[in-house]
Order: sequence, then structure tokens, then C-alpha cells
Amino acid sequence: MLALAVGISGIFYHIGRTPDLKTHVPEFIALMLGAGVLCLAGIYVVEHFKLGAAALIIILGAALAVRLVVLPAGLSISTDAYRYQWEGRVQRAGINPYTTNPAALGHAFEDPERPLDVGAATPTLYPPLSEFSFAWVKTIPDYKRLYTGLDVASIVVLLLLLAIRKQPLQRVLAYAWNPAVVISFALCGHHDALAILALLVANFFIINQRAALSILFLALSVLSKFFALLLAPVFLKRVRRIYAVLFALVVIAGYVPYADAGRNLLDGLAQYSAAWENNDSLFRLLLLAGNSKPQAGLIAGVFLAALVLFALKQRLEPLRASLFLIAALLLLSPNAFPWYFTWTIPFLCFYPNAPWLLMSVTCVLGYAPLIAYSAGFAYQDSPLILALEYTPVLAWLGYQAVAETRN
Repeated sequence: MLALAVGISGIFYHIGRTPDLKTHVPEFIALMLGAGVLCLAGIYVVEHFKLGAAALIIILGAALAVRLVVLPAGLSISTDAYRYQWEGRVQRAGINPYTTNPAALGHAFEDPERPLDVGAATPTLYPPLSEFSFAWVKTIPDYKRLYTGLDVASIVVLLLLLAIRKQPLQRVLAYAWNPAVVISFALCGHHDALAILALLVANFFIINQRAALSILFLALSVLSKFFALLLAPVFLKRVRRIYAVLFALVVIAGYVPYADAGRNLLDGLAQYSAAWENNDSLFRLLLLAGNSKPQAGLIAGVFLAALVLFALKQRLEPLRASLFLIAALLLLSPNAFPWYFTWTIPFLCFYPNAPWLLMSVTCVLGYAPLIAYSAGFAYQDSPLILALEYTPVLAWLGYQAVAETRN
């Protein structure tokens, strides 16, 4: 375990010291895949050997080390935090981000060294709690520190969940060492760490039969990013109906400060859903089958609804449903950026599903379009890269499904 910790720490140390990673994307992806192999090896050790406190200390020490060595690095692999900064500046100026966009304001609130070229004509698509965090923090390094801190807090909650489920604490390695997690938060500063932490806390309280707190944190997760909305039926099924009112009131309260946007509140999300398609798998197959994008979206939505009903019928516990439904969402979505997969990785600590563990590693191939984009070409997915990223995973998941059906 110590050897694996030194190896993965060395990889991230090298990444943290590499200037302008955007010009070294092939090497970056190769290093991430190598780190993924070490992470999978660590999971194998955790699952097949009885480990003590020393191993847990090594796991947690390496988890902190890999985050600290990449935290000072500049943004290059993903520049979403510059959009967060713009939205924070707009709010501090008293402007509603749901009613405007960077182009409409003449790029007045942008970082002069990093003008926003992607989505410049689109209003915000982020929910209110994320917007609050954007307004609270002012600098790019502080965004990275904030969301990395929330990421580390998720590790703590995972340890608490493993303890109350009487599972080995060393299983936290599946999240703590995962390369996609480290680069999403410590390197790129994505805000998903906020929603993931809230969802984990919601799971913690539902297990401890604290219904009100569980539904409160589930609502906070939805107010950070909409993924958790898919899990609302699973959580609400386990509590009294009155808590559905609590859930709705918390979500509505989150939008009250932005209510002057009126019908425009979801314009940004609607534009994003209609125009964007990146790193998708099953959704792309639906398009290749001859469906238009609205038709493919309808089919994917029907599939997701059926899976929610299946989870309810099978009475899947929220932890298992979190992995099952969010994984399905990512496979059926038109957009599955690599950092989106961090939503499923915490739940692999409890259900180390082999094909999805592989997915948590191969998802870094989703950064491959940056190779051409950094050279001035269009941001476009490669069919070959998509096949390498998804085909082994989908084939393995299909085999598992058939095997379980026969049993």
C-alpha cells in the first residue's frame, strides 16, 4: 500500500509541476490512466487483504498529498472556474445571473486575461446554492481551495458511512485516490464537490433515521446541481409525506433571491440541454439510430423514469440507488464530462462494481478533445476515443446484467 501511495503521489507531483497542461494533454491523460491503474490496484488490496490502521493512515495521507501537490497549479485542463468568477462578480454588482450573460454585459466582469469564449451568450445554468458559493469566493485559487475542502469533507463523511455500515474504513480509497476526483476538484476547481458532499450527508442522515435533516441536505444537493433530483423519489419513499413539502419549500426558498428572473430562471439550462453534446455514450447511439435530439432525449427520459420506478419497486437503499441511478443518468445523458463521473465514485466505496470502477478510470479519456482544441480546432469528440472509453464498460455491464437475470 505504501508503494502504491508513493507511486500515485509521484504522478500527481509531476502533474502539479507541469506548466500549462493544456499543451500536454496526451501526456496528462496517460498519467491519469496510470494513476487509475494504481488506484484500482489499491482497491484490489483493500478488498482482498485484511488491513490495519497503518494502511488507513497511508491511504488518507496519500489522499491529502495528491490534492496538495496539484492545488497550486493554474487552470488549463478546465477553465469553468473563470465562469464561476464572472457569476460571482455579477452577483456582487447586484445583477441577476439568470437574466444576463457575459456577451450581453460586454465582457465587463470577466478576467481580462481569460475572456469567456464558451457559453458567452448563455445565462447561468447553475442552481442557487452554487451561485451563492460563486458570490462568496472571489479568486480562482480560493474556488479551488473551497471545493477541495468540500471534497476532503466528503472523505470524512464516507469514513462515517463506512463505520456505521460496519465496512472496512480502508474502502474510502476508491474515492480518495481516484484520479478523476483529484483533478476535478484540486486541479480544476469544479463546484460539483458541493453537491456531492450534500448528497453524502443526506445519505448519512437517512441511514441514521434523521428524516428532516436528510431531506434538507438532499434539497441542498439539488440546489447545487440538479443530478440529485433523480434521487428524490427514493429518499421521499422512506419518509413521511410531509417531508416532500419540506423538500419543495427548501428548493423554492433557494430560488427566492433570484425570483425577479421569472420565467427566465431555467433559460440557461434549457439552452445548454438543447445545444450541447459532449462525451456521451448511449445517447449518441440513440442519435445514430436515426432519432433527432429531442426524440433521443425523450427516449432517454423514459428509460430513466423506468429505472427510477425499478429502484422504488426493488426498494433499493439510497446509497445503492445513488450509484445505480446517477450512473444511468451519465450513460443516457447528452453530456458526460469527466468531472460528472465524480458523482458516482463515492458510492463505489460501498458497492465496488468492477465495470463502473473501470469507468471511473477511463472517464479521463473525456479530456481528449482538448488535444485539438488547444491547437485552435473545434472541440469535438473522437469516435475512437469514445469507443475506448465506453465499450469495455458497457460490454461488461451488459454481461453482468445477463448473468444476474439467469441467476
